[in-house]
Amino acid sequence: MIDFYYFTSPNARKVLIALEELELPYEITWVDIREGEQFDPEYLRINPNGKIPAIVDREGPSGRPLAVFESAAILLYLAEKTGRLLPDDPDLRWEAISWTVWQVANQGPMAGQAAHFVSHAPKMGIDDAYARGRYVGEIRRLYSVMETALTGRDYLAKEFSIADIACYPWTRVAAGHGVDIASEFTAVDAWTQRIGNRPSTKVRVADPREEQAQAHTYSAKQFQTLFRPPEPPSDDNVRG
Repeated sequence: MIDFYYFTSPNARKVLIALEELELPYEITWVDIREGEQFDPEYLRINPNGKIPAIVDREGPSGRPLAVFESAAILLYLAEKTGRLLPDDPDLRWEAISWTVWQVANQGPMAGQAAHFVSHAPKMGIDDAYARGRYVGEIRRLYSVMETALTGRDYLAKEFSIADIACYPWTRVAAGHGVDIASEFTAVDAWTQRIGNRPSTKVRVADPREEQAQAHTYSAKQFQTLFRPPEPPSDDNVRG
């Protein structure tokens, strides 16, 4: 059994899709990042970075519970655990790993920043044209990278893998970070629809908080908690 620490987000969606693809038993533990639950000491023992997602495999490789955090690490762990979702061919395997790392180093961070300045910040009366242009321009460049890779291919590494699982949850919400992939990036759009037709991507979390979270409506306090987390204590404060 795998304990899956979850809140609605593209990064958590990656793990949900992988667990469903691999038909692994899991239980969801909701971590409400709007309320700061990601900073609870108990959760920080699982993910010291205070982010979601994270998992605890109750039967890790050593037979003891193992915590894994960071979405790419979780995808790689699940692929290794099951021997699936990574190509057997070494060249394609490393291509899939490269795209997975590309996603967490490039697509995810830039899409997240673009979404913040396009969709989230304006709801709180924050309008920063420079930041919006900077991040929308960069995520558009990254979509052009995907467009080239997917032209003439069904999947990023020739066969369906964790690379596709990593990238898909962000492209499915591209409108929220200021990009119309249907008109601008046709190969990416066709790939997004192809992945979106898989049963694993259609799974929904049966929790009333899911719909509330997907609305992306925050109070001023929740916005502060989500996007301006508390500073770690200074050395002086630690010394007391």
